[in-house]
Amino acid sequence: VLADAGTSVLAIAALAGGMLWGWTWLDSASGIIGAVVVALWAKNILTASSTILLDREMDHPIVDEVAEAVEIQHGDMGNRITDLHVWRVGKRAFACAITLCTQNDALTPQDVRNWLAAYPEIAHATIEIHHEGKNGK
Repeated sequence: VLADAGTSVLAIAALAGGMLWGWTWLDSASGIIGAVVVALWAKNILTASSTILLDREMDHPIVDEVAEAVEIQHGDMGNRITDLHVWRVGKRAFACAITLCTQNDALTPQDVRNWLAAYPEIAHATIEIHHEGKNGK
């Protein structure tokens, strides 16, 4: 919206300059400046959206914190993450999807949600658990 408003103001200023002082070159200059403003705005939008669309949030420290909460802190239960995806759903909020293999037959998705409660930035978690039993099958 700001880029659009800025280019509109530039166009009006160029028209006023051409009408009042005969500076016809202002129209071309404002067009070039407007193009640069829109190009920079588009670059910023592409950069921000590609982080989400290309799954680059997996570099965020919260990913390691989630893995640690499930595998390391509670690793004595034989938990192993087989699939983990974390993505941004708000300015400081993330959602995650976890597939977990465990030897603990009593482990439930709610148990894992309770472990993740220590990380308030995880706003939503989808948890799939595969119980392997004691012999790994």
